[in-house]
Amino acid sequence: MNTTARPSTDNLTIAVIFHSNYGHTRRVAEAVVVGARQQLPDSQVKAVDVYDVDWDFLDAADLLVFGSAVYMGSVTAEFKTFMDETSKRWYHRKWEGKWAAAFANSGGLSGDKLAVLQQICLYAMQHGMNWIGLPLMPTGHEETDLNRLSSFLGLMTQSLNGPPEETPGKGDIDTAIWFGNHLAETIIKHKPSDPDPKL
Repeated sequence: MNTTARPSTDNLTIAVIFHSNYGHTRRVAEAVVVGARQQLPDSQVKAVDVYDVDWDFLDAADLLVFGSAVYMGSVTAEFKTFMDETSKRWYHRKWEGKWAAAFANSGGLSGDKLAVLQQICLYAMQHGMNWIGLPLMPTGHEETDLNRLSSFLGLMTQSLNGPPEETPGKGDIDTAIWFGNHLAETIIKHKPSDPDPKL
């Protein structure tokens, strides 16, 4: 008799919350969604624009992935407004125990993306969430390489002065897909196992 209990993915959901003025950060968010959907059904992983927040979906989600462009060394004003709008959820501990992760996009190779990831991580810690980083060793520093910016706290991407269909480049988008897949695998791995129906 097989007594091994296996985790079910039926009720696991992921929300990728982002703000994007010109479409570049949206493209990263959508790539994270593509990666997560390698493990979970499409309906269980959604990209959520801060201009159109589905609060019910966020409150029910197992993992919240936060993403922002970098403006003046910080998240955008619009993303900060979203953060501030969760203050009652912080007070009532509605998101305590959820998983959290983040990504930051800027025009510069550095662009103070680390400061934004730290800002979002602190925000998640205030909510009592559990942080998932990016445990991917860089494969190089060319535009086609994975984790070419050597970030481990979260995902860093760079967009040049061009349309979002062209930038961020292939390596950054592939890393975003890898990140989404990793995030989904992580919450599946740590989900309490369902009882074996044969027992």
